Amino acid sequence: VQLVESGGGLVQPGGSLRLSCAASGFTFGYYYIGWVRQAPGKGLEWVSSIYSGDSIPYYTDSVKGRFTISKDHAKNTLYLQMNSLKPEDTAVYYCVADPFILVGTDWRFWGPGTQVTVSS
Repeated sequence: VQLVESGGGLVQPGGSLRLSCAASGFTFGYYYIGWVRQAPGKGLEWVSSIYSGDSIPYYTDSVKGRFTISKDHAKNTLYLQMNSLKPEDTAVYYCVADPFILVGTDWRFWGPGTQVTVSS
C-alpha cells in the first residue's frame, strides 16, 4: 500500500487549498480512507474520512462546513478541499487508509504527509 500526498503549502487566513492523495497497492473501493493532521507540538487529530465504497463523508467538528472530502475512483485519488482556512489549521496532513477503521488516529496505512501553513 502506498499513499502519497500533495498540495500543501503556505496560505493566508481565509484562503483555500486542495490536498490530493494518490493511492496504490490496494483495492480502492474496499477501504476506509481519510485525513489525519498533526499541529506543531500537538498530537494526532483525525480530520475527515470516507468509505471508498460509498460517498458518506465524516468530519471532525472543527472543520465541518469548511473542508470537503472527496474521491476519484478512476484515478485512485482522495482529495481534501480546505476553505476558510484558519491559523489553527496549520499542521502536517497525512493521508490514511484502513480496511476497518473509519475515524480516529489508529490507521494501518499512512502517507509521508504534506505541510499546510496558514499565516499572514
